[in-house]
Amino acid sequence: MKTSSTLRTFVAASALALALAPAALAQESNTQAGARASVASGQKAKLRGAIVRRDADSFVVRDDMTGAQTTVVLNDRTSVKTKGGFLGGGTKYALTAVTRGLHVEVEGRGDASGNLVADKVRFTDADLRAARTLEANIVPVESRVGSAEGRLAETEQNAQRMSGQLEELAAVSNAAAGGAVAAQETAERAVQGVQVANERINSIDDYTPEQSINVNFRARSAVLTPEAKTSLDQVAQYAKNARGFLIEVTGYAYESRDKNVNRRLSEQRAESVVRYLVENHQIPLRRILTPFGYGALNPLNENKTRDERAENRRAEVRVLVNRGLTGAPGDGTKISAATQPE
Repeated sequence: MKTSSTLRTFVAASALALALAPAALAQESNTQAGARASVASGQKAKLRGAIVRRDADSFVVRDDMTGAQTTVVLNDRTSVKTKGGFLGGGTKYALTAVTRGLHVEVEGRGDASGNLVADKVRFTDADLRAARTLEANIVPVESRVGSAEGRLAETEQNAQRMSGQLEELAAVSNAAAGGAVAAQETAERAVQGVQVANERINSIDDYTPEQSINVNFRARSAVLTPEAKTSLDQVAQYAKNARGFLIEVTGYAYESRDKNVNRRLSEQRAESVVRYLVENHQIPLRRILTPFGYGALNPLNENKTRDERAENRRAEVRVLVNRGLTGAPGDGTKISAATQPE
């Protein structure tokens, strides 16, 4: 009988903790995210502020004046450009140029969900350089999937479901004291299930590299070789079959003593990879992180011999898959494209 009493106390405490968890999570979410703003369906709106979160095909802007946060949706018709000069021109950019930390002006219309569907996204060259530096040096890979409200709703559903299971276990314990030990073991497994579910929710923001390749180039060239294209074909096929994937591309160059020359060549190599994936495999731009050229940084070796120089002339391509969606870490598979002679 003492065992049965202990079980009822344990079940009651667990149910109370589960009932209070959604409220605590909601308070934490509101504190971190700040006020949320919505736009009426069909209403024109203009925002000005900094991007505080970047998802696959949307981002969140914190308004400069009010501090409210608005979700902005991107599509194939969204125009992304730098602010024009005297004649109102400006440089066009791909959707991947819109990254966290960038200060933007957005114009568009509200949709049925209260989001702002962007017609125009504008920013300055200086703001773009600052945001790219932040993305490359502070947060290399940190893409966000799902809103705080979505994670809170899923947590509430899990809490309600597991609370119901615990109540059933308490009834079994009261009806049959002889089965108290077995019921307690079942209750412990149920609590462990809640913990696993919460860990899965928390990992929805985590990306893990599933595949990685080095695409090599000839000296002073940004043209893809046939071997490099074959490797990129394998990466594209893998990405198309993956859930919640992103592709990260970084370029490197060591052909000149002038760091600006190396930087431009490394950027061209990264852009060649992105262009091939988009044009030949229809990979959506929203699935490709902003490509970046590191110049002569991060060599794979001392870069002294012919083979070492050939290995360093490269673009690194990584397929990142959301661990919260797949439920398992990646295997880090690496495919190496054949290096080319100098």
